[in-house]
Amino acid sequence: MTRIITLATAALSVGLVLPGPAIAQTAKDLAGTWTNVANVNIRQDGSRVDVFGPKGTGLAIFDNNGRFAIVNINPETPKFSSNNRAQGTPEENKAAVLGGIALYGTYSVADKVINFKVEGSTYPNWTGTEQKRNVSAYTADQFTWSLPASIGGTAEVTWKRLK
Repeated sequence: MTRIITLATAALSVGLVLPGPAIAQTAKDLAGTWTNVANVNIRQDGSRVDVFGPKGTGLAIFDNNGRFAIVNINPETPKFSSNNRAQGTPEENKAAVLGGIALYGTYSVADKVINFKVEGSTYPNWTGTEQKRNVSAYTADQFTWSLPASIGGTAEVTWKRLK
């Protein structure tokens, strides 16, 4: 019996000493500036595509007071030939919409989920909505979330902390 108690105590101690994967617990865990390192759409057939092209980039800023701003772009989106954003051709406008997204508002973190209250977005359907991002991996320097993608399928987005 003593041997069983000793083994159980040792196993419990190892579990307490060797932590599992860290998960953001509060908004303060995310506070800072993050750069986008991957933004992948996983399609219904399982194929994966870079949402903003192979050189896609982005920035997420989370402040200590629960406010955020996120911008993701495809730096290879063609420029407007008119050099006037109000005079784009239908093709240029479509490429611009597909080539980036931005949103801002407030956020909170609970139970491995980042909850966004979107106050404004370049995708109008998100303005005034509440959005959830399921955190699948988190360290102090990098995290990944997933969500149903606005273009269909599932989005998997990875961020790295800027120092």
